[in-house]
Amino acid sequence: MTTVQNLGSYIEQTVSSYRFPDQPANLYDPLRYFMTLGGKRIRPVLTLMAGNLFDIPKEESLPAALCIEFFHNFSLIHDDIMDAAPVRRGKPTIHTKWNHDIAILSGDVLFTEAYEQLTAYADERLAPLLSTFNTTAKEVCEGQQMDMDFETAVHVTEEAYIEMIRLKTSVLLGCALEFGAILGRQSETTRHLLRDFGIQLGIAFQIQDDLLDLYADPEKFGKQVGGDILSNKKTLLLLTAQRLANANNDPRVSELLTMPADEQKIETAKQLFEELGAVNQVKQVMNDYYQQAITALDELDAPAEKKQPLHQLSQFLMNRDL
Repeated sequence: MTTVQNLGSYIEQTVSSYRFPDQPANLYDPLRYFMTLGGKRIRPVLTLMAGNLFDIPKEESLPAALCIEFFHNFSLIHDDIMDAAPVRRGKPTIHTKWNHDIAILSGDVLFTEAYEQLTAYADERLAPLLSTFNTTAKEVCEGQQMDMDFETAVHVTEEAYIEMIRLKTSVLLGCALEFGAILGRQSETTRHLLRDFGIQLGIAFQIQDDLLDLYADPEKFGKQVGGDILSNKKTLLLLTAQRLANANNDPRVSELLTMPADEQKIETAKQLFEELGAVNQVKQVMNDYYQQAITALDELDAPAEKKQPLHQLSQFLMNRDL
């Protein structure tokens, strides 16, 4: 993981020292605050790693990586507003520390800052970078809308849920990797394989998150275990359990959803989802997407030693204890 750690430190140093204008203070102070809250910085690291596949120096890939990171943080600021989330990475969210209007404007200016980064490429690469970024930005918004719609939807299919996480989460990973291929002036086939690798890996990672939310070791997970089931969130795990129960006229999942939001509900869900076979089915879906990601990476026409850091990162991301 040395490559990932080194590139992560490089991104972290760049982001935390990024010079936003001083005025208006209520517009830019929140961004200085938010961008120093930390985070994995996985997405911009993927851009640098993809560029490295084609001998693009990290300094040349950096503006594209910052575009990805600024857009990601813009989406987090606005997500926090929509979710009424009081805390992000252990610190007050912008709308909590300042107010909703300031949070909206600060997010907006960070979105424009993402576009500004791409102007560093004043050659034939700019058009495909912009086109790829525009498509991805719209898809992320579509995924967020689907996620909000699911909160009140009576029936959500497993396929619809997969499409939602593909759009909301995974396409940005794909875009981050495709940026590296565009910077390296690679073929459409190479661009597609890198994008597909990122998307499939992102879906597998999010499905793993669904499982970890209920079955992780609380001390390792870093947040409340069972939060999804306490709020009756429509995750792939719950949707799979509902399908399996309905096929056998088993009322227990419906009864689970009406239980009080307490520790007993979490324990009941754990046992029920195991008994129904939902956990094994979801694990299989997760592994299928992970294998599709690895297949795309293996098919990529690049030296094996240059692809090795991406293999290592994939294993690291999917190696969280269930």
